[in-house]
Amino acid sequence: MSDELPSGDAQGTMKRSPVRVGFVGAGGIAAYHLANLVRIPEARVVAICDLSPESAARASQLAVSEGAEAAPRQFSDYREMLDVQEMDALYVCVPPFAHEDAELLAARRGVHLFVEKPVAMTLSKAEEVLAAIRQAGVLSASGYLLRYWASTQAARQYLATRKVSMVACDRWSGIPGGPGFWWRDMDRSGGQLHEMTTHQVDLMRYLAGEIVEVECRHSRGVLTDLPGVTVPDSQIAVLQFESGAIGYVSNSCVLTRGGHQGRLEFVLRDRVLRWGETLSIDPQEEIPEPTMTVRNVDEAFIGAISNDRPEWIESPYVEAVRTLAVTVAARESAERGATVRVAQVP
Repeated sequence: MSDELPSGDAQGTMKRSPVRVGFVGAGGIAAYHLANLVRIPEARVVAICDLSPESAARASQLAVSEGAEAAPRQFSDYREMLDVQEMDALYVCVPPFAHEDAELLAARRGVHLFVEKPVAMTLSKAEEVLAAIRQAGVLSASGYLLRYWASTQAARQYLATRKVSMVACDRWSGIPGGPGFWWRDMDRSGGQLHEMTTHQVDLMRYLAGEIVEVECRHSRGVLTDLPGVTVPDSQIAVLQFESGAIGYVSNSCVLTRGGHQGRLEFVLRDRVLRWGETLSIDPQEEIPEPTMTVRNVDEAFIGAISNDRPEWIESPYVEAVRTLAVTVAARESAERGATVRVAQVP
């Protein structure tokens, strides 16, 4: 399908109304999206909500783009914001445990949704939001931004005609935040596999197909000197893909003084594809550039709304729910000490 715009757009003769955007959550990931949005002519951030007035004020300053008539309004209650502020799209940028009903309220008002990953702590909560999105007929996207990298699109194009035998993934790092930070609490973050390494799990699905079964183990006892830590030190999940391929994903947050590393590799017949900001193949082989237009995650979402091109969104909410189903199954597997089938999300 062509990515070309209608001729009126290409010639600059068609004037569009701006996409009015609101935010729930004004932390670090919101700042990332705001930096993208101010460079998108079709986007206008009109409202920002955060429990911290200081965070909302900082985000409001980031959101002032060239040509904006005013800085975004600031709120501390997203229900009030949705009641009084007209908007076309809402970004929900809150931690896993903080997903309450903002998505449901927005969808019921016909507001398009961008929800940061992971989209919930539980599969049942995510499925409730997915049902509301489908019923309302709004567009949706999630924060799996790695899908939009040129290297990812080139890898997807390359792997589309080849059979994967195994996928190998490691993400080893330190532990973020200090005492009391929500990430350290398993019941609030879901642990590193659920909250951070979800990016890699999502890429494994996107590039190698659906994961249907998982067996996961957790280790503890190394980070006992750090207060408030209930997440596992390290996690390993063995994965069965629908295609017949196998894989594993490991992560660790015990490298508190550096030494971080990460890899994602696809083992094929007689070659290994190594994914990153650039791609490489061993033995060396030229990889064709992606044929599709490459947009970042925010350009795709705003462009899909502005141009009525939902196919530009590579990470709709339903895909985030399917990735969530894998990490939820991994946590269940570790708790039970058993292999768990991944719930199928239609």
